[in-house]
Amino acid sequence: MSIAARLAELDIVLPPPMRTGGLPFQLVRTHGNRALVAGHVPLDGEGRMAKPLGKVGADVSAEQGYAAARLCALAMLASLQAELGSLDRVERWLRVFGMVNAAPEFNALPGVINGCSELLIDVFGESVGGHARSAIGVAELPFGAPVEIEAEVAIRD
Repeated sequence: MSIAARLAELDIVLPPPMRTGGLPFQLVRTHGNRALVAGHVPLDGEGRMAKPLGKVGADVSAEQGYAAARLCALAMLASLQAELGSLDRVERWLRVFGMVNAAPEFNALPGVINGCSELLIDVFGESVGGHARSAIGVAELPFGAPVEIEAEVAIRD
C-alpha cells in the first residue's frame, strides 16, 4: 500500500509545508540516500503554528503536548513529500530528536514525543517507521512552540 493510500485510510490530511520565513536553512536536506529534516513545530491545517503555545506542564498539558508532537510529525511528512515528491521514497526512519518546551519539574518528556513516534509507526509500519529517538526538555523553543522535532530518514532513488 502506498503511503498516500495509508494516510487516506487513516483519514490524515497533511498541512501545507512549513514556511521558513526567509530564514537561511532548508526544511529537508538530502545527501545520497539520506534526508535530514530540520526542526518542525506543530502546524494546523492551514500551515500556521498550532495552538496552544507555551510550556508543557504549565501552559500546555501533557496530552496537548502529545497532540503537538503528532502535528510536528505531520509537518515533517509534508516537508518530506514536498522535497521528495512522494513519501514512498522513505525507506526507513532512522532517528527522531524531540525537544519539549518543558516547565520546571516536568519530566514526562518521552510520553509527549510518543505523539510523533506513534504516528510514524501507524503510517509507515514498524519496520519503516520505527526509529532511534531522544526526547529532551528545553527552557524555550522558537515562538513559544510546545514541541519541536527533527529527524533523519533513509531514502530510495
